[in-house]
Amino acid sequence: MKAAVVCANEDVRYLDYKEPTPGFGEIKVKVKVSGICGSDIPRVLHNGVHFYPIVLGHEFSGDVVEVGEGVTKVKVGDRVSGAPLLPCMKCDDCQNGNFSLCKHYSFIGSRQQGSNAEYVVLPEQNAVVFDTSISYEQGAMFEPSTVALHGLLQNDYQGGQYVAILGGGTIGMFTMQWAKIFGSKKVVVFDISEERLELAKRLGADEVINTAKENYMEETMALTGGKGYGYVYETAGQALTMYMAFELAANKAHVCFIGTPHVDLTFTPEMWENMNRKEFKLTGSWMSYSSPFPGKEWELTAHYFATGQLKFDPGFIYKKMPMSKVQEAFQMFKTPGLVKGKVLLMNE
Repeated sequence: MKAAVVCANEDVRYLDYKEPTPGFGEIKVKVKVSGICGSDIPRVLHNGVHFYPIVLGHEFSGDVVEVGEGVTKVKVGDRVSGAPLLPCMKCDDCQNGNFSLCKHYSFIGSRQQGSNAEYVVLPEQNAVVFDTSISYEQGAMFEPSTVALHGLLQNDYQGGQYVAILGGGTIGMFTMQWAKIFGSKKVVVFDISEERLELAKRLGADEVINTAKENYMEETMALTGGKGYGYVYETAGQALTMYMAFELAANKAHVCFIGTPHVDLTFTPEMWENMNRKEFKLTGSWMSYSSPFPGKEWELTAHYFATGQLKFDPGFIYKKMPMSKVQEAFQMFKTPGLVKGKVLLMNE
């Protein structure tokens, strides 16, 4: 088969590659669409892979073309998305249903062959069958949707309160939608891009705030009658938005950091006192899994995509490119601010 093989730093080649065969309990998927995740960028551009050569890709969809012995639920012809985590299922964390915290895991697309290829093999339990009314492009967006929902659940989310979403990227857009589906009083999305804020409005955001404008905080707090936000989700992984979360939180709020920062964070005593005096709860969120594996995050994404309540917008996608143009696709990320949205690699 053909695959996009990372051969060295900044060197991704479209090559002939050994086609995988499903073993016991595994299925083989003909990949239609594979998305480039933000975590793939440092893997390719900054020597971030575990080894060379490696085939990346963990946000994907396609058709089941072969099933191994012992497969009972998934059948040839099913349209599936893939949950990429391969937990050990034996450690204390796995036994308690905290699969994201497994220390002995493998991962499709970083520790073993991923979906940037014509075919990928995965365990049956990692396949999420979805309705044919859902496009393959949408199917490749299951993983970011599940990351967003996992953050919501990690933060003990309940409806009826003001919700702030810091960052209008893909994860932020899904977090906003999940907050609305589960009954927010009002969801406000914060970003510096008017284009992303317009997308947020199309997807159902009650209000949007451009944080590049002066006096935005005054407008922000006025939306809540000066009380602040009961739930705050930081999805951008930026220092400024992480600091902002402390300021936006209401008394007794729930604050969740879904985004991953890549710089040192330093909090002043005044910022930290924000947390002490408000007595808000701060938590992190990692990946997107719960029990029974892969979890309600994946099941509910398939359900709400099918009903249309979880919306998919063309604005999610920056560009669709043939898998053969993979080197060109990754080079785009070297220009700061160029790529706004998801880059999808398509098998022809």
